[in-house]
Amino acid sequence: MSSNRLQLNAAKTEVLWCSSARRQSQLPTSPFRVCSDLVTPSTVVRDLGIDLDSDISMRAQVPRTVSHCYCILRRLRSIRRSLPEPVSQSLIVAVVPTKLDFGNATLAGIPSFQLNRLQAIMNAAARLVFLSSRDHITPLLHRLQWLRGPERIAYKQAVLVHQCLRGFALAYLADDLQPVAELSGRQRLRISSTSALVVPPTRLRSSFSRRNGRNVEQSPAGSGVIITPFITIIL
Repeated sequence: MSSNRLQLNAAKTEVLWCSSARRQSQLPTSPFRVCSDLVTPSTVVRDLGIDLDSDISMRAQVPRTVSHCYCILRRLRSIRRSLPEPVSQSLIVAVVPTKLDFGNATLAGIPSFQLNRLQAIMNAAARLVFLSSRDHITPLLHRLQWLRGPERIAYKQAVLVHQCLRGFALAYLADDLQPVAELSGRQRLRISSTSALVVPPTRLRSSFSRRNGRNVEQSPAGSGVIITPFITIIL
């Protein structure tokens, strides 16, 4: 850091120890020295607008997103009847889906109950646009041309992988993608004639290994920060 004329600001530096949920009690909590300052580990850190917890379960990101979106919807509800439908639709589309789509590639693999909380926001926003409280939600989402929560996450992952394969993404993201046809011993397989990518196997079937093995490798551009099983330092 000194060679680049940078100085560590301990007040703005957060350290996060990452491990599986079963090993959370074994993580050290004592401060340790970074350069000449002491930094205390945190259970949740914020990087590029994404709240990351120690087991990468996104338990901090989802409630924060839900709280912000409901706050916006409550404010818009107070003026909804004073606005025509096209204007209210433009306002809600410009704010609520943008909040939900920000960094949603990091939500791949989260439990269904957390996805349901995000889907409830979209349902509430669609009902607010059309002032409908009893109609079925599916036709309303179709009229708005909105994808559901899991579909939006899958679409974001597909876009990121497409950018990596076409050379539009950063090199450190594209390097993690390896087509099956490039592996030795698999050129004669039927799958080698497709555009399938290699999914690294995981040794342990835990929530941490599934999220950081399969989902992160399938869509490596998710979080914008490199997460290792040992430590992540957010400057």
